[in-house]
Amino acid sequence: MKKIVWGVATLAVIGLAVWGSLSHSSSKSNEQATNSKDEVTLKVGASPTPHAEILEHIKPILKKKGINLEVVKFDDYILPNKALAGKEIDANYFQHIPYFKKQVKENNYAFTNMGSIHLEPMALYSQKIKDVKELKDGATIVTSNSESDWGRILTMLSDAGLITVKKGTNLETATFDDIEKNPKHLKFQHAIDASLLATAYQNNEGDLVAINANFAVGIGLVPKKDSVLIESDNSPYANIIAARTEDKNSKAIKELVKVLHSQEVQTWITKQFKGVVIPVNE
Repeated sequence: MKKIVWGVATLAVIGLAVWGSLSHSSSKSNEQATNSKDEVTLKVGASPTPHAEILEHIKPILKKKGINLEVVKFDDYILPNKALAGKEIDANYFQHIPYFKKQVKENNYAFTNMGSIHLEPMALYSQKIKDVKELKDGATIVTSNSESDWGRILTMLSDAGLITVKKGTNLETATFDDIEKNPKHLKFQHAIDASLLATAYQNNEGDLVAINANFAVGIGLVPKKDSVLIESDNSPYANIIAARTEDKNSKAIKELVKVLHSQEVQTWITKQFKGVVIPVNE
């Protein structure tokens, strides 16, 4: 009879131990589930360089703030806004303000500029000349088919004394039709996508090729060192974080912008890209 009582007692102790273990395991699982629920996933579309690189750098910072940042890379300038409109991503980081405004107007996008992050100086490169004074009559300048960049190119050419634009022209929205005087009879080819300009340069096309800084850096060019002409640092073409207007009060997106504007991150951007990418805090 004593043996039976001892067996029941033993089973009771084992049962309590198992229950305690299960209870602890359940509590741990519930804690993990709670933490998982608290964490927000934020999908941001970006150009590979420097946008995606910058976002990859701040992933750990956002992780500590409960935001799981997913970076979706795009190689062109059309798909990131389409993906944002289609709710495939929560925000994007690839475009400058004039391009953003033009896209919103042309496509009726309900987007909001959440903040300017950095500037990438547009520049003109050549494998044929080292100085604009060497530019021959009838020289060809290769640019992208993105009209929002044409004003930047015209500004550089105008500042260099190569062209004169019509009086009263808004250079942010200017096109090649706004050229009033072109004493060197410069020719403009603007039929290719911006992502192909670096290849055009490498293939020695044209006399000058206008390349966006992100694509220039991608093939090892240093804008301030390797360019024939470069736009000034006070350019209005800041790259921004864009989001759907319905999400303009998103805490996660606001935190993303706040982190990108932090002194720590802006200092890293300056050092990492050696002054090619200029931080903006607006």
